[in-house]
Amino acid sequence: MIERTLIILKPDAVQRGLIGRILSRFEDKGLKIVAARLRRLPRALVERHYEEHRSTAFYAGLVDYMTSGPVLLLCLEGPAAIPVCRMLMGKTFGDQSPPGTIRGDLSSSHGLNLVHGSASAADARREIELFFPAEDRIDYALATEAWTINAEDRTRA
Repeated sequence: MIERTLIILKPDAVQRGLIGRILSRFEDKGLKIVAARLRRLPRALVERHYEEHRSTAFYAGLVDYMTSGPVLLLCLEGPAAIPVCRMLMGKTFGDQSPPGTIRGDLSSSHGLNLVHGSASAADARREIELFFPAEDRIDYALATEAWTINAEDRTRA
């Protein structure tokens, strides 16, 4: 099933010059970029995005981290995009993530983990709407889709 998900390359990914290396992993897997924006996020938007974590001890630090520099916002599309992206990213913390994943290969930090990805279809819908109005999302076909997406996978979530 074709899904869309929100991916955020966080300030540490941008500052370390890892945008291309991280983005290529998603594209190499056959995921398509349907929206992208480099942006410094306003505090209120980050607070809204991470609203469910408001009562946690790490919330204030997370908001500070996400507003500390520019991020690359992405809406990606592909078969099972949500679990595929989460698998590519690896475990939440780089110091616990296995080699072969974005975090496992590019981060050894417990807190600076390079990338955010939607955790569920409901989260993806909410997050994509928060960062990308419908007119910013582009529907198009990649020439490679005939070679990366089975007929059974072509239904849209």
